[in-house]
Amino acid sequence: MKKILILYAKYGGGHLSAANSLYDYIKNNYSDVEVETLDCVEYVTPFLSKISTDAYKFIARKANGIWRNIYYNSPKGFWFKLSDISKKYLANHLLKKFNEFTPDIVISVHPFGSQVTAYLKEQGKINCKLATVFTDFTTHFQWLIGKEFNDYFFVSNENMKKELLDLNIPEEKINITGIPISSKFTQNINSKTIYEELHLDSNLKTILFFGGGEFGLGQTITFKVFNELLNYMDNYQIIAISGRNKKMYNKFLEYKEKINNNNIHIIEYSNKVPELMHISNLVVTKPGGLTSSESLASNLPMIIINPIPGQEEENAKFFVNCGAAVWLKENDNISDTLKDILLNENTLNEMSENSAKIAHKYATVEICNKLI
Repeated sequence: MKKILILYAKYGGGHLSAANSLYDYIKNNYSDVEVETLDCVEYVTPFLSKISTDAYKFIARKANGIWRNIYYNSPKGFWFKLSDISKKYLANHLLKKFNEFTPDIVISVHPFGSQVTAYLKEQGKINCKLATVFTDFTTHFQWLIGKEFNDYFFVSNENMKKELLDLNIPEEKINITGIPISSKFTQNINSKTIYEELHLDSNLKTILFFGGGEFGLGQTITFKVFNELLNYMDNYQIIAISGRNKKMYNKFLEYKEKINNNNIHIIEYSNKVPELMHISNLVVTKPGGLTSSESLASNLPMIIINPIPGQEEENAKFFVNCGAAVWLKENDNISDTLKDILLNENTLNEMSENSAKIAHKYATVEICNKLI
């Protein structure tokens, strides 16, 4: 029986979601494979995992200039040394798990997992295939530490493949598959049921608005955009998801009560994101790798707000360059930009077509079929 270990870390929800998507597909489709997922930081030290993930959230939310510095300067100086120390520390403590489980294949959806596995392979302490699954739309140095000991790289687009080729990574190791997303995005969804469940009007276009979840970034522009969208309630309805941010939920409610319009639907949390995206015509979101992949799979035009400096800003640039998104910044003329999109059917259709061109709905299936 083949054994597969999927490594992730909880710095943002996308890595865990990608790991779960791969796990579910393997579990449901391969009877001769034993598969496990593992948070490679929490396994070593739950305390460090909590401290570091809390620090990541705080820096990304409150001191994003520091995170920008970390992201762009990690290949050198202090941040490189810290990364090297962390890699060796994690590797030495994860070796016990490797020896117990003896995986044939390690799939890593976080740079730490790739670095640790590559280091243990380099030291001759383990012997397995290593597959790195990038969960953003651009490459970054941290994913490529120990690249010589990677057997497979799974990337989201042709630009990423070119970047890896420029680093002398053999072409046969590089696969353009996209980021693993839920199998629900490949299934038939009954639109009528979703409209009825949420008391939506099937005659109106739908805007899906993600408020930022646990990060709650950039509330000024978030509310500017939300307030501006309220001018289009004759033709549109809004589903606003506030996530764990109670202040944002209450603020959304204030806007709804202010104009007293039943076409505004405020939700704290939903496990029906594939269904909501299926019946939507536009999504407002920060450009995390997973949410963006889901939006593309649903052929949705994106209005991008509040990207985390570094990886999400790079994602935003990619989507804008592909014509699938508009990135709204605080000093932009938000009113005119939204007017051009919401009142122009051709613009919406063109953005939707561009989203479809760079979508990878079957990424999970392709990755698993390639490896198994």
